Amino acid sequence: MNNIDRKKINVDKIRNYPTVNELLDNKYGSVGTVAREKFTEQSNAFFTGQLIETARKNAHLTQDELAKLVGSNKSYISRIENGKTEPKVSTFYRIVGALGLSVDLNPIHY
Repeated sequence: MNNIDRKKINVDKIRNYPTVNELLDNKYGSVGTVAREKFTEQSNAFFTGQLIETARKNAHLTQDELAKLVGSNKSYISRIENGKTEPKVSTFYRIVGALGLSVDLNPIHY
């Protein structure tokens, strides 16, 4: 493992870097604005699609095979995996079940 030479780190410069929320505020507006909510929805759709795609590949299924297991078609699975659409909750649970996974809902602790 490499050791970091802390003498070379410019802490003052790092402290001036914007936070992720500041960057998002600058690009999409603050939380609650239409543009920021749209970005959040698109981000969630993309993330959900990536999770499903990874799980599908780990299960060694093609999009067509997964679609048949959940009563859908390949293009719909493709749109989900590419973040173009979000499945209804009932469809999401069918997909999760077909992939041999479960959904665990836990309270968020801040």
